Amino acid sequence: MTPADLIEMAADVPAPAARISYGDAPHQFGRLRLPDGPGPHPLVIAIHGGCYLSMYDIEHFAPLEQGLADAGYAVWSIEYRRVGDEGGGWPNSFLDVAAGVDFARELLGRERLNLDGDRVYAVGHSAGANYAIWAAARPRIDRTSEVWVEDPLPIRGVLGLAPAATLGALHARGVCGGVLDGLLGGSPEAFPERYDAVSPMRLMPEGVPQRLVVGALDQSWAPAGRAYHDAAVADGGSPVSMVVAPESGHFEMIAPGTTTWRIVLEELARLTGR
Repeated sequence: MTPADLIEMAADVPAPAARISYGDAPHQFGRLRLPDGPGPHPLVIAIHGGCYLSMYDIEHFAPLEQGLADAGYAVWSIEYRRVGDEGGGWPNSFLDVAAGVDFARELLGRERLNLDGDRVYAVGHSAGANYAIWAAARPRIDRTSEVWVEDPLPIRGVLGLAPAATLGALHARGVCGGVLDGLLGGSPEAFPERYDAVSPMRLMPEGVPQRLVVGALDQSWAPAGRAYHDAAVADGGSPVSMVVAPESGHFEMIAPGTTTWRIVLEELARLTGR
């Protein structure tokens, strides 16, 4: 399965309940999808991936968004500036994700949406899973960092799908045309404080359950997910588990209808207690 396959699937996905701006830049918006039923609904903050690059936008994430809404979750899926977008890269890509995540507070305050403020979770895929893990770890960012914000929204749990969470190792590999130089400005040796503030291998969530799914057929990105899982287990700061999806490459896990999608829903249900 490829991003093009997901875009084709997205053509048949219903429009979201709302498209809402959380900032003034063109890419600072999110899409809200609501499940059937009266609620209160658990809220999933969904963050798409795509090698941190502008060529991969939120559109390919529509099948996952609707799939989660069909499973009974309210979904706030955020777009953000990426490498190649005006203003993308350090620090704005991270500040956009932070602002999009924290905008969920406003949604939680809208009584008509009937969202459960005690059940807010982050779900991300690939680069988006890095952001999802990071969103849960933000209380640990040093106050001197350019990406520190006061009082970040608490995340109750994280579902990381094929997490690209080993930024130092990914930089060394030169993934996606050396995108980490565009995202963070250079290497971990050149900008250690930036990697300290955003790489889950250096800044892990504290006391936030994490469930990870990696594809057995995903030769490019599964090693990063496995390495992060092992490091998080060794760290011991949060409960963390990992499932290897036997029939999944990189994209099957965000495509409802695949055999891997059932695994994703099961892991999310375990995370949320549903």
